[in-house]
Amino acid sequence: MIFTGKLTVALPPSDAFRLFTPLGEREWVDHWEPRFPDAVDDDSAPGTVFLTTGHGGTTTWVVVDREPGRRLRYARIAQGTAGTVEVTLRAVDGGSEVTVTYELTALTEAARPELARFGEHYPEFLREWHEAIAKIT
Repeated sequence: MIFTGKLTVALPPSDAFRLFTPLGEREWVDHWEPRFPDAVDDDSAPGTVFLTTGHGGTTTWVVVDREPGRRLRYARIAQGTAGTVEVTLRAVDGGSEVTVTYELTALTEAARPELARFGEHYPEFLREWHEAIAKIT
């Protein structure tokens, strides 16, 4: 299933980019504490692996690729789902337009309803991102 939406950030893409890196998200996401199995110099470098906990389990993330200031793409494996998350940034008057796309597959029948609920609440999910980021920018 593909879920996509947009939000705005009152920073240019070159500055807003850091907010969507593993360590940068700590600035605006409550309880976001990425753990890195190996030490990293650049948390957004392709190949970087990190783990997060929440929503009943551990999620494994891998930075797949990036264009600094423009785009980040992650592989994500969580409780019963796997897929990618892509964040793209585009300059607009007053800051950045950010497009966030989750492309997820349910790995079990039991995960299908949860994935459907995620899709139903996706606009609200991105609205919460927008509000949290607005508080720090």
